[in-house]
Amino acid sequence: MTLHVAAHRRRSRHPLGGSTVRTAATIALAGAATAAGLDGTGQAAPQPTPEQVKARVDQLYREAETATEKYDAAREGADAAEKRLRTLGDEAARRREKLNSARDALGSIAAAQYRDGGVDPVVRLLLSDDPRQYLDGAAFAERAGARQTAAVADVRRHLREIDQLRGDAHVELTSFTSRQAELRRQKKTITAKLDEARRLLSRLSPRQRAETGGTGDTGHAIPADAQVASGATSSRAGAAVAYAYDKLGSPYVWGATGPYAFDCSGLTQAAYRSAGVSLPRTTYAQINAGRRVPRSELRPGDLVFFYSGISHVGLYVGNGRMIHAPNPSAPVRLAPVDEMPFAGATRVV
Repeated sequence: MTLHVAAHRRRSRHPLGGSTVRTAATIALAGAATAAGLDGTGQAAPQPTPEQVKARVDQLYREAETATEKYDAAREGADAAEKRLRTLGDEAARRREKLNSARDALGSIAAAQYRDGGVDPVVRLLLSDDPRQYLDGAAFAERAGARQTAAVADVRRHLREIDQLRGDAHVELTSFTSRQAELRRQKKTITAKLDEARRLLSRLSPRQRAETGGTGDTGHAIPADAQVASGATSSRAGAAVAYAYDKLGSPYVWGATGPYAFDCSGLTQAAYRSAGVSLPRTTYAQINAGRRVPRSELRPGDLVFFYSGISHVGLYVGNGRMIHAPNPSAPVRLAPVDEMPFAGATRVV
């Protein structure tokens, strides 16, 4: 009996020995840990190479620059809408003064009527706080004398003009509000992309960070006066080139138009502004601000544009080079025109 029980117990044991079971369990747990990334070898993603960081930072800068151009356009539109609102407000104030003068004229008529035996009820109503309701009566003109009719016509005209101004102001206010909302959206986009670029750059050594700024010369490699004499299309184009040379080394700041910091279109706008030429604010508008010229015919003072979205601009200075404001990692500098995808050129003057 005892032998039978022992044999039974031997048959009921796990076919693997105790040490074998423990080994199998250890292997299974290790496999699960590896699959879950818990064994220490799979916890950290491989660090990007400096080249990968540079490529991503360049992409972020291009995206931020595109958003910057949209921001600049929205700000320009908001400024224009705000200016029109102020103009409409001033005009409305003048119209109210004229309305008050016209109502004063009616008041004089009413006083004369009172002395003659009573005020015409229509005139009395017209002089009230809300005269519009009385101006559409068909019998009104028949009941008024010539002087009274002219005075009422003045009131009627000024009320119409004020109503029109109120409608125009509403349109401008809607436009201004929309532009302000677009400003906030683009600013948020720009800030997020530049913050990500800064985080990526912080992982690099100072030397590697310097290399992400790209090629370029921030010094006066060619004297501005010599460059101006080497083929600028006009004295104003030459003056713009001279201005750009003078700004070499100035920092890039998105939305800036000088005189101490610039974004790309802000630099070209400021350069031509110094020469007495008014350029639009954005790259999208600047490319249409003059006559298009092929790359083979570039001359100093021409605007050169890059990328399919026309999101970057520089000022051509000759010898295959331009001066431009690249990005927050690089100041205003000289650079080869072929360092970015060429999209077109415009001759302003």
